[in-house]
Amino acid sequence: MSVPGLAYGPLGDKCVHLCVDMQRLFVEPSPWATPWITRVLPRIESLVERRAAQTVFTRFLPVQKPGQGIGTWKRYYQRWASMTLEKIGPEMVDLLPSLAMHCPPASVIDKHIYSPWFEGRVANFLAKRGIDTLVITGGETDVCVLATVLGAIDLGYRVVLVTDALCSSSDATHDALLTVYHQRFAQQVETVEMETILSSWT
Repeated sequence: MSVPGLAYGPLGDKCVHLCVDMQRLFVEPSPWATPWITRVLPRIESLVERRAAQTVFTRFLPVQKPGQGIGTWKRYYQRWASMTLEKIGPEMVDLLPSLAMHCPPASVIDKHIYSPWFEGRVANFLAKRGIDTLVITGGETDVCVLATVLGAIDLGYRVVLVTDALCSSSDATHDALLTVYHQRFAQQVETVEMETILSSWT
């Protein structure tokens, strides 16, 4: 059965909402602030309110202090020494309050790099539940969401990207990545707006 906007049919009980890094450290006045995170937040809230038990939040955890990290991550945290955990405090990695209130039944899985796949926790969680479809929201479109999408494609998941529930600190690269998703990954990534998700996840 076809669904307008969803090329491969409605969403069912093997689907999870994977919400990427909607955390306090990406809100003003943080140096990592994503200015329009608050613009997409209400749309994400609307899905979480309906599908909390089918929602998995990832959280990006910086290193404890400068000098830690593997390879180029050491250089990264020399540049961003002000964003290590000893500087910002552990509370800054928390989910935004309107999302955190849904945990549980929503689940939270931490990661220390852009991709949620290499450390294995997300893949194991989904495999145990027989999940084959991911509805992806969050930020940033051109960093952690990109790593999430590409890994999901490689692992064979059906990927449904909610275009009006993504955010970035760069409008130019956000727009560029949406073009890439549309034009280069059309066989593996379905791009729809939140209204379609809310009406067709049965």
